[in-house]
Parts: sequence; structure tokens; C-alpha cells
Amino acid sequence: MMTAFDEMHAADGSVRDNYQAYAEWLRAMPAEVTARKREEADLLFHRIGITFAVYGEDAGTERLIPFDIVPRIIAAREWQRIEQGLKQRVQALNAFLHDIYHDQEILRAGRIPAAQVLGNSQYRKEMQGVDVAGKVYAHVAGIDLVRADHGGKRGEYYVLEDNLRTPSGVSYMLEDRRMMMRLFPDLFARQAVAPVEHYPDLLLSTLRTLSPPAEGDPNVVLLTPGQYNSAYFEHAFLAQQMGIELVEGNDLFVSEDTVFMRTTHGPRRVDVIYRRLDDDFLDPLAFRKDSMLGVPGLFAAYRAGRVTLANAVGTGIADDKAMYIHVPEMIRFYCGEEPILSNVPTWELGKTEDLKYALANLPELVVKEVHGSGGYGMLVGPTASKDEIRLFREKIVAAPERYIAQPTLSLSTCPIFVEQGIAPRHIDLRPFVLSGTEVCMVPGGLTRVALKEGSLVVNSSQGGGTKDTWVLQE
Repeated sequence: MMTAFDEMHAADGSVRDNYQAYAEWLRAMPAEVTARKREEADLLFHRIGITFAVYGEDAGTERLIPFDIVPRIIAAREWQRIEQGLKQRVQALNAFLHDIYHDQEILRAGRIPAAQVLGNSQYRKEMQGVDVAGKVYAHVAGIDLVRADHGGKRGEYYVLEDNLRTPSGVSYMLEDRRMMMRLFPDLFARQAVAPVEHYPDLLLSTLRTLSPPAEGDPNVVLLTPGQYNSAYFEHAFLAQQMGIELVEGNDLFVSEDTVFMRTTHGPRRVDVIYRRLDDDFLDPLAFRKDSMLGVPGLFAAYRAGRVTLANAVGTGIADDKAMYIHVPEMIRFYCGEEPILSNVPTWELGKTEDLKYALANLPELVVKEVHGSGGYGMLVGPTASKDEIRLFREKIVAAPERYIAQPTLSLSTCPIFVEQGIAPRHIDLRPFVLSGTEVCMVPGGLTRVALKEGSLVVNSSQGGGTKDTWVLQE
């Protein structure tokens, strides 16, 4: 595997322009001061209680997300291209979602196989013909980017995954920035770092723009599955930051196709629901009958256009890995443009030739379940044992259509603090794109870092950490 692209240092060891000011500051900073700041950061995160559920660990379900105090720094011009590419991609994904639940032009044109869409478990037949406000389905999208050397290109950004159902992680982006500003105010005086703290205001205004007609300001609530959900900290944090009510299913009821919230002053109409609850559990009358988390009659109110759900029901089909392959074609079809950001080259194992190639090269590939998420249900060939590869091969052969394969990209690295000083670790980036009457975003996103040396798995649910992401302003 070739050496990973180092975001801070060029191949000759010199510091890249966007890291110059930080490198100078770091050289002047005594080691004992940075060590003390790291301890202070850990203590503050403990106090705030920034947690994430880690499944499969015997020690307990909750742990603090490790935070590294070396920022990930992105140059202004670099960010401009990323932003343009992300907006283009999300516009195409929203157009695709509207199309497949209405005229299905892209399917009739043969640009995407109809069976892959209509036969997908994430395609919601209940949404056929349902008009959603502004034709926006993915109000909040988290698009995972990686930077890597591939096909002769150095440090190119690639889209690894689209998260359009209930993307999480924005609270860590906001808390990481707060932490850095509290610990190192002098750093922000040295260069112009684009702000991110207005994200909750931007999210709230985006949600309000797509409200059904309301008397006064639309009433927006955040619907959570409850305190045992892995991202509950984020749900409570965002509701508090936006100044809206955090509700569970039993706080709401539906009467005459209108959603109401129970309050001490009597029922209050709800116009927009930012839901962090999967489709299946939203309404026991429409989806899973055994759901105790949803609101009976919610889907009927939604179909009647009496409430906006963000994200819309049925967005899951667009972030399924079987659809990821087709996003460049969606951009060409709906936008009439070439994609600004490329996909990672991908093999569909349901295709005979692709399957043959993958089985012959498993030790060099990353193989993912089409419906998998969070780093689960995947094989990282170069780091897997012979037994793991053999067992995964059996799974693939039994149901090849359930898998895709990609080359093992050597994700770019950024230094983190370790016991011996600083050392490079692999990172990715999840910017958050908001779609209302217009598409907008804050500069940056959540940088996730693989804390284990050599590891490419950055997911928080599997032990990854986070960093503050700085986009420099010109």
C-alpha cells in the first residue's frame, strides 16, 4: 500500500501552507502545556457527558468520544470545491428521491435498473405520489468524504458514503469547536477560521422554510427514540441549541390529520418534526405495528400535507450502498453536469464479472454490506486474517447481491497527540448539507480519526475519535 497523503506535511517534510501558522504555534508550545490542555479537554468532555454507544463491548454501552486537540485544517480554495461538489450531489439526490416516488423518469430512461430501486427494502411504496414540501426529501445530509491517492491523483477528495436517513455527528462538530476555542483562544487570533457555531440557527431556519402554512412562527420539534438511543446526547443538545422541544412519541398525538404536542397549557399544533427515528418506528398504523416509539396517525397527517417530516419518509433508498454507485449518473441526469466530486471506484458483486474480480482479490479490497452502516458488516482485506477472509468469502458467495467492493484507499492522515508526541493517524470528513428553499452548509464538518496506528476504521461506534475541522478564510 502506498504512503498515505499527509495533510500537514508535504513529501519533502515541509509544512503545507494551510498549517504554517499552526506549526509555528506548536513549535513554541511547551510539551507540558499541551499535556495539561489534553487533560483539561478530557475533563470537560466528562463534565458535558458527550457520549456515544459502543455496541458489543462488555464494559458497558456508553463511552466518551476521544477528542484530539490537533485541528484538521482545510484551505479556503480547497473548501470551495468541496462545497460546490456537495451541493451538486445533494441537489441530485433530492431530485432522484422526488422522481422515483413520482414519474420515475430515470428508471424509464434505463439510466438506473428499475429492479434495484423498486425491489430495494428501503424503497417505500407508501410514498408513491406523496408530495413533500419544496420537493425536499433530505433536509439534513451527512456526506462522508475521504482524501486519498488513487489512479495517479495525489490527495484527491472522494465521496465514500451518503447519509440521508438520520445523519448524526453534528453535535460533536459543534462541541469540538467550542472546546478548541476555550482551550486555545490565541490560536484563533492567528488566522481567520470560518465559524460553525451558527449551524443550529441555520438548521432551524431551513426547517421552518418548508413548514405547512402556520399561524405565526412554525412550531418545530425534535422527535427522539429516547435516552437509550446511541445519539441521544446529540438529540438533546440540538433541541436545546435550536430552542425547540425535545419530544418522544407519546408527547404527540394526531387529530383530524393534524399533529399536536401535549403541553401543560393544552394541545399545541406541531408544524415540522425533525425526526431522529427510523421510518419503521414512526407510525404503528402505517409501518411496524409493534412500534412503541412513534405516533399513531402521523403518516396520514404527513400524506395530507399537514406536517413536514425531516428527513422525509423513504430517503433511505438514496443512501443505500446499492444506489451510491449510481449517484454520478443521477448528477448527469438531473443536473446536466459532470460530478465535481468523484465516487470511490466500486464493484457490484451482483454482477458476474465484478464478483469474479472481487473473489480473486479479496485480500486487497474493502467489502461492504449494501445495507450496512457504522463500520459493521464489512471486510477490510489488507488487515483481515485468512480465516476472516475465508468466512467472508462464504457470505459473499451465498448472496453476492448484498455486497459491494472497493479498493483499499489509504486515507489521508493528520497528526494526533500520542504518548511520544504527535503521530499521523487516518481521518475522514463528514460535512453536513442543509436543504430547504436553498441548499446551504457551514464550512467544515466532523473529522473522525482512527486512533489505532494503521487502522482505517474511523467510526465512533468502533472506537474512533474526533477533531475540530478548520476551514481557513481568505
